[in-house]
Amino acid sequence: MAQKINKLYEDAVASGLLPGVSVIAGDKDGNVLYSKSLGKASLKDSRDDAFTPSTVCALASMSKLMTSVAVLQCVEQGKLDLDQDVRPMLPEMGKYGIITAFDDDRNEATFKPDATPITLRMLLSHTSGHEYDWFNPLLGKWRASRGEVPWSGPTVEHKSALPLVFPPGTDFAYGAGHDWASKVVEVATGTNLEAFMQTHIWTPLGIQDDVSFYPKTKPTMRDRMADISTLSEQGEPPAVDAPTFDILFGGTDCLGGGGVFASAEAYYAFISAVFRRDPKLLTPASYDELFRPQLNEAAEQAFNDYFARSPMHTQFLALGIPHTVRKTWSFAGMVCLDAQEGRFKKGTTFWAGVPSVKWFMDHEAGICGTALCQILPPMHPAVIALHEEFQRGVYEMVESK
Repeated sequence: MAQKINKLYEDAVASGLLPGVSVIAGDKDGNVLYSKSLGKASLKDSRDDAFTPSTVCALASMSKLMTSVAVLQCVEQGKLDLDQDVRPMLPEMGKYGIITAFDDDRNEATFKPDATPITLRMLLSHTSGHEYDWFNPLLGKWRASRGEVPWSGPTVEHKSALPLVFPPGTDFAYGAGHDWASKVVEVATGTNLEAFMQTHIWTPLGIQDDVSFYPKTKPTMRDRMADISTLSEQGEPPAVDAPTFDILFGGTDCLGGGGVFASAEAYYAFISAVFRRDPKLLTPASYDELFRPQLNEAAEQAFNDYFARSPMHTQFLALGIPHTVRKTWSFAGMVCLDAQEGRFKKGTTFWAGVPSVKWFMDHEAGICGTALCQILPPMHPAVIALHEEFQRGVYEMVESK
């Protein structure tokens, strides 16, 4: 089975679909079951270094799991409460109210005031009313009417001080809840998220030299960073270097929803620790909260409907998992309430990120894994399909024993 996974990724690198990739999977005892790194860290003419388990990659939305852990650590420390209203801590958040329509002739939006409490529970479960502006046509028009580019600028406020798209707590939309939650952590602790995670997550796991929001400022990481590459506009290989693409779109804050950089071995050490419920990070009760589905019946239905809202929603969020598999959301990520034959058992947790990176935790089968590469277009279906075969291969290894 390992040889089969090897060949899939070898063929992908040979075809130019992937410049480089690093994948690691292991079991509940911390044993590595499969690990493979292939290709190059960059397609720049000036570089020829291999893509290895220590190559540093942008994690994009795989950062969200780390932020959820940090929030729960603050709850354990008594500095935060999951159900407190955090609006007073973040005056910019939700200040526009709820966007209800956009008048194209007048080039202006209409809003409805809203002062509903917004809690950390809502922020971490995407029920706060926030949606990424590049996902929502109304928000896109509102941005354009102001001469602004979606999700751009240095701070969380620049990127995510947006009109809400529904009253908090009533629906599901994928958005910047974790970025706002990271600001709550910073206000509550008096330190930035980099320093907090360094102390409470990265150093306890021994990965402090391999993960950061600011890898270019760290001599131990700077020279190991992979460069982003892109396929053609049609998503066809061969990949070429993407020199002008900024994964942070000008961001300088610690963006808890998408700003972490790490090597595959460091990120695997993190997800393996979370998967094994390592007491270095959280208490048993906090792990229960991390993995527990958070959506009520209406929000869960909205989440399942969300995948089919547009081809982009399907590509960015579904991870190749059929619509027939019922899904919900936990603070850790997406939870599949049904099994998928030959791939995972029910209760498996997933998430992923823009440069076609992904992780999974199959609690019942006892396996977890991550796949890191740095390729555009975002969440490219052919690359996500490769990562699916990686997961299937590891699943088969365990199930055939």
